[in-house]
Amino acid sequence: MDPISRPSVSSAAPELSIVIPFHNEGPNVAALLAELEAAVVALGVPAEVIAVDDGSRDDTGTQLDNAALRRSFLRVLRLPKNGGQAAALLAGFAAARAPWIAMMDGDGQNPPAELPKLWAARESADMIIGYRAARHDSWLRRTMSRVANAVRRSLLRDGARDTGCSLKLFRREVLGSFLPLRTLYSFLPAFAVWNGWRVREIPVDHRPRRAGRSHYGLGVMFWRPFFDLLALSWILRRQLPRAVRPPSDPTAAGRH
Repeated sequence: MDPISRPSVSSAAPELSIVIPFHNEGPNVAALLAELEAAVVALGVPAEVIAVDDGSRDDTGTQLDNAALRRSFLRVLRLPKNGGQAAALLAGFAAARAPWIAMMDGDGQNPPAELPKLWAARESADMIIGYRAARHDSWLRRTMSRVANAVRRSLLRDGARDTGCSLKLFRREVLGSFLPLRTLYSFLPAFAVWNGWRVREIPVDHRPRRAGRSHYGLGVMFWRPFFDLLALSWILRRQLPRAVRPPSDPTAAGRH
């Protein structure tokens, strides 16, 4: 059977929605989607993939359209102009139909084969986040990430060691915890923890970019999240706690 028609991947009622933002990632699209398809087939659950073209100027859109013609589980959303990773993620989350939502980047540095690790842990938490056990980035990027993660943990007390890892899985209900910030991706675990959801970390593999270049420099990785971090530290410490109780374990809210 052609894998694009397997019922475990394509379904009218998916159990898993996978949201992937793409910006000028044309050379990485085909390989990433092929790997992701194999990973989801291995999971054996009905799933959909929502690819968000964030105003790409290369052939990303064409590559995604061609892939969608051959894969019934793939839905392509196109933003009219580049709005940034947070805007692309929020558009994908809004379109997701499944009770569980996963996210990853379109650069392929997080192998899709790692997704089953997070899926296997879903009974123990409401949000499962990957952390890069062995990073394949430059010394500068690794140093910036370590400093940013240490400062964030100290101020927000979210317990997450690596929020820069794009591979995450969470219950649909957790979406209500997210604030629509441009630096949303840096604070997803903090939003979940502060709203009483259980967060768990899982080590995942990381690999070098196969093609293209990173779109995240010093401003995106450090300065913008830093100023938002200061504001969030003030806001989260002063908000009233929400009476959130996960449906799987009403007594476990807040454990992570």
